[in-house]
Amino acid sequence: MAVDNHQIVVPSLLDVRKGNLANLGRMLARHQFSKVVLFFGTGLIEMLGDKVLGSMKQAGIEVLEQKEVGDIDIDHVVDDAFQLPAQTEAVVGIGGGKALDAAKYTALLRKWPFISVPTSTSNDGFSSSNTSLTIHGRRISVHAKMPYGIVIDVDVIRNAPECFIYSGVGDLVSKITAAEDWIFEEKNGVTRVDDCALMLSKKAVNSFVRTDFGTIRDDLFIKELVDSLTMAGISMEIAGSSAPTSGSEHLISHALDTYGSKPQLHGIQVGVASYLMSKVQDHRYERITKVLQDTGFFTFAKSAGMTVADFDMAIDRAPEMKPMRCTYLHRAEYRDRAHHILHEDPILQDILL
Repeated sequence: MAVDNHQIVVPSLLDVRKGNLANLGRMLARHQFSKVVLFFGTGLIEMLGDKVLGSMKQAGIEVLEQKEVGDIDIDHVVDDAFQLPAQTEAVVGIGGGKALDAAKYTALLRKWPFISVPTSTSNDGFSSSNTSLTIHGRRISVHAKMPYGIVIDVDVIRNAPECFIYSGVGDLVSKITAAEDWIFEEKNGVTRVDDCALMLSKKAVNSFVRTDFGTIRDDLFIKELVDSLTMAGISMEIAGSSAPTSGSEHLISHALDTYGSKPQLHGIQVGVASYLMSKVQDHRYERITKVLQDTGFFTFAKSAGMTVADFDMAIDRAPEMKPMRCTYLHRAEYRDRAHHILHEDPILQDILL
């Protein structure tokens, strides 16, 4: 029998607390990094640059180059990667998706460690080896490099626009429906579930959904959200695929991105699709409903202007997003159930136009 012995890489540096941007240099020095390049998201050098560069100087770390990332076309990322100084010891990505994606892929190309410093929690990408680049005009997910380190400043995350926090909430609850899809696939003989990855993904979301909080900007809420998204990212590394964190709800979101009339933030689409799929699967929809109601996610999603027509389309096109998988939506009977719920469920009727 063939055994999959893929190499598992998990972060060696993992620190989540208040005021961490001022500690970034000290943490990198503790891991023997002395020469780094910095990738900032658009506008973040002006906003966070002084604090980050001050922490580097204080720790005796030389910043060989710093740049703002606005373009993630793969040809440009590759060209820029091979112009960076050869003595670089680590690539530090500070920002949202584009800065982290470019830094992550650069680190892969140059075989340098990647340090992930997210400034928002819109999804679990900051803790995974997946990256999203523009290839021939289309955003494509490609495998890149698992972070050597993840450093998160709770104050920065808390002050991010609420849409990014809600997006993170939506992406995190999707682990519930994704896990059920993965189990469904094994029952249908398509794959084998990695028990450790499944356990970690479940623990990640269970820890979060049981957290007591006052508002979504509470320090404890933010820390639990970040910790859980980090664990979810690591579960993908253990599994060697995105299966423990991405199922039919993500396929709906991918279809909305590709064919929808008004695509929204990934986690907003995924959160609504997770609620829908939890009803289709008849699995833990009470818990998902409670979390999305208590956090105000449903209220926010209602303001996004998503439509029933787009979700009808996305349900039908979901299987073609990843034809080799076998989620619930790859079966016609469950697509029919999804359409029925979409048109009859009062919460979905309230959220969608």
